[in-house]
Amino acid sequence: MISKVAVIGAGQMGGGIAQVYAASGIPTYLYDTRAEAVKKSIALSEKLLTKGVEKEKISKEDKTRTLANLIPVTELSALKDADLVVEAILEQLAPKQELFCKLDEVCSADTVFASNTSSISITKLAAATKNPERVIGLHFMNPVPVMKLVEIIRGLQTSDAVYERSKESVIKLGKTAVTARRDYPGFIVNRILVPMINEAFFVLMEGIASPEEIDDAMRLGTNQPMGPLALADFVGLDTCLAICRIFHNELGEDKYRPCPLMVKYVEAGWFGKKVGRGVYTYFQ
Repeated sequence: MISKVAVIGAGQMGGGIAQVYAASGIPTYLYDTRAEAVKKSIALSEKLLTKGVEKEKISKEDKTRTLANLIPVTELSALKDADLVVEAILEQLAPKQELFCKLDEVCSADTVFASNTSSISITKLAAATKNPERVIGLHFMNPVPVMKLVEIIRGLQTSDAVYERSKESVIKLGKTAVTARRDYPGFIVNRILVPMINEAFFVLMEGIASPEEIDDAMRLGTNQPMGPLALADFVGLDTCLAICRIFHNELGEDKYRPCPLMVKYVEAGWFGKKVGRGVYTYFQ
């Protein structure tokens, strides 16, 4: 049974993951080395919860209980009694492996280590720990409080018991769990989604249509709620490019080659909505 959760990384994803676990009634540590980032994340959760009360989606009591369950921490040692630790840090292998090695020294041998990675091998992450059988992927969708899906990814070493505990925790959040039974790059969602985004950039680069026309075509022609270029801006072009490169390097097929236009946008610092400029321009 998972009765206490820790989320590492107080960015958009980490803050959202912490909020949904806290809302389910579980005391949840939100850890980041930057105290200001934790404070900002919890303030955002309070703002979102207030909107939920105003729209009568949740009660005032729900809001109060959720915020009471969000525990800000900046010392890794505070996570020692967590039953489940979910990392939501930089989407790079080495920092994640380093973090799991540190958690080995802090947490008990029974603590489940989960990664919110969208593309990195769970098997590789697990190999960096003393107990690789306790490592699993829990890929939440963005924005976490709204999106109903969580991908569960089993590494080669992941035990059945850890898988069942993790799945149970996801179901208690009111989420739908789908399982990637093979630890291949991109798992399920991004293996399908990111190549589509990449191809949309090729269509744009080749001058076949404007960004607006590409997005309108996919929204109205395939009933997607958001066009692929707008979605790329929302996710972050730097993140999309990193995933494309992982696919290309690990799967070795030309169909995963990152579009040169996407590369140029990232080189220009046009990462998308989070910086105010991507395929589209945003006013912050």
